[in-house]
Amino acid sequence: MSDSIDGLIEKVFHAWERRLVARTKDRVVRPFDWGLDWIESNGHAPGTSPDIILRDWVSQALADSSRFFETPDTSDYVFRPNADGGAISFPSALKTPQPENNTVYGTYFRSVRHDRGHRAVVVLPQWNAGPEGHVGLCRLLNRFGVSALRLSLPYHDARKSPELSRADYIVSSNIARTVQVCRQAVMDARRAVAWLAKQGYERIGIVGTSLGSCLSLLTAAHEPRIRVQALNHISPYFADVVWRGLSTAHVRTGLDGSIRLDELRRMWLPISPQSYLDRLGDTKTLLVYAKYDLTFPVDLSKNLVDEFRRRGLRHELSILPCGHYSTGVAPFKYLDGFVLARFLDRSL
Repeated sequence: MSDSIDGLIEKVFHAWERRLVARTKDRVVRPFDWGLDWIESNGHAPGTSPDIILRDWVSQALADSSRFFETPDTSDYVFRPNADGGAISFPSALKTPQPENNTVYGTYFRSVRHDRGHRAVVVLPQWNAGPEGHVGLCRLLNRFGVSALRLSLPYHDARKSPELSRADYIVSSNIARTVQVCRQAVMDARRAVAWLAKQGYERIGIVGTSLGSCLSLLTAAHEPRIRVQALNHISPYFADVVWRGLSTAHVRTGLDGSIRLDELRRMWLPISPQSYLDRLGDTKTLLVYAKYDLTFPVDLSKNLVDEFRRRGLRHELSILPCGHYSTGVAPFKYLDGFVLARFLDRSL
């Protein structure tokens, strides 16, 4: 394909992406906050600069990430079966000030096919996904003989506190809160994996999209029962996506003037995939990015692919011929779903 034709296609997709993003009218610019009320100050003297306090907390989290993402077992699972599988709820291992957010909700889609053994995946949707987000993927996985447990992320769906119209607290200009709520999501996913293991599943994977992709890698890096991960829209760094991405421009506005990108990148290393690549070991990975993505800039996606190659990590790569938001539109959503489901079927 000539450069001129490819450039024209890129312009078409970029214009489409901007129109799709503009459909959402309830984005709110929230003020910058270091979020020190979300962490323990670790004995710093009164008057210590907030950035120093937070930098020390981040260093401790990175130095012992196993402890940072440690998730105590629970027996407090509530399961309500139905014809497709059922609904599950359980307490989150990390408590937040909003009580609605402290119960985790999931939908279990049971596969009745056992020709390839007992296989299941945890499914983590994208930021601000509605209750039906990724249900189609779960049903497709069932057709491949893989059961699926779709989780609602923190501050999503029934976990959303009354003052929110969107799931702002998981990605925002509040620095420590963003880290802690993403940490909570990883701990929730680990408890979901534990529940699947209690049901007798021996081969367990995880699949996530966009924000869910980042959280999936963090989970796989700290949960030894996960054998396979499918990462749909990727970046090595959390901060760079928020700083440069189309759908987080309102978050960037809240950050501007209060923190630089290099400092933000450092503060958000505990929730950045780059920090944990060496923990993946033999985990089988599918990396997926979209050629015309403006939300997860393509150079960031390519950087993560390069890191997998440089470190010799087991992976496959799929490049979608669309953008970020257009991935959720036919025919691209069917292509994406098939790529994810086929990989999980072959690899689990």
